[in-house]
Amino acid sequence: MNWRRYFWPVIGIAAVAFSLWLLIHELRGISLNDVWAGIAAIPPRGWVLAALSSVIAYASLAGYDHIALLHIGKKVSWLFVTLCSFTTYAVSHNIGGSVFSGAVIRYRAYATRGLTGQEVGVLVAICWFTFILSSVLLGGLVLLLEPQIIDRFTGAPHHGAAFAAGFAMLILVGAYAFGSWLRLRPLKIGSFQLHYPALPIVARQLLVGPVELLAAAAIIYFALPEAGNPGYFVVLGVFMVSFSIGLLSHAPGALGVFEVVFLTGLSDMDPVGVLAALLVFRLFYLIIPLLIGLCVVLYFEHSQYSRGKS
Repeated sequence: MNWRRYFWPVIGIAAVAFSLWLLIHELRGISLNDVWAGIAAIPPRGWVLAALSSVIAYASLAGYDHIALLHIGKKVSWLFVTLCSFTTYAVSHNIGGSVFSGAVIRYRAYATRGLTGQEVGVLVAICWFTFILSSVLLGGLVLLLEPQIIDRFTGAPHHGAAFAAGFAMLILVGAYAFGSWLRLRPLKIGSFQLHYPALPIVARQLLVGPVELLAAAAIIYFALPEAGNPGYFVVLGVFMVSFSIGLLSHAPGALGVFEVVFLTGLSDMDPVGVLAALLVFRLFYLIIPLLIGLCVVLYFEHSQYSRGKS
């Protein structure tokens, strides 16, 4: 039976439908004119800083592939890697299932540069783990410094549990770095070997990954109105919860899911201003990169077709 092929797409579509229903319920009484007014109220400085944050975020995402290629010892031109990474994330962020969709795009691109399927698999795994590692690191710091962030979603204080969870998350990150320092033996599965990243690789992971998340959250922060703004660190915490739940939902572009969770986390702010900031985020982090990424894909496929024909 091929039901497994349709399982996650169905889950993603169901998550979108349910989240949109919740979002409509949450935003009842808010008109399109209100939303447009909220977008128009964003000052030029906010637009510029949000756009700059998006550039930094995607530049950092390109660093994921560079780190992975350094780990597997493959040299590919800087421009090709940057364009491949940008296109991979621009497309996968929009269609959902980023690990699997990203793997398909990367294999198509890197196979033309001599990488085997196994090497691309390791590359995808390193990129995925870099994101997880960065999320755990920043999540731990947020829970330690702003333990009340959990209260925004639960409605009850859990400061002790949040502090303990944050401390445990940082211990996990420290254990990962310590394992690299110990130079642990590679994991062998048949003829396949997965080598533990060296300390320089781990250091890059702990630098590049968090910068991407910090910059992505900054897009929303700079677009939010000043009235009631809880500060960047709280916005970062709400963003990480919203972004993580959006990814887990497998909804295309986390549509609806991201907005519902974010509005819940910033329920003390004017929902019009929050929704306007989220639309700016979708514009700079999803829509514009997707349009550019599709152009890159078309150019790549055209060049491959022309090369094969010649």
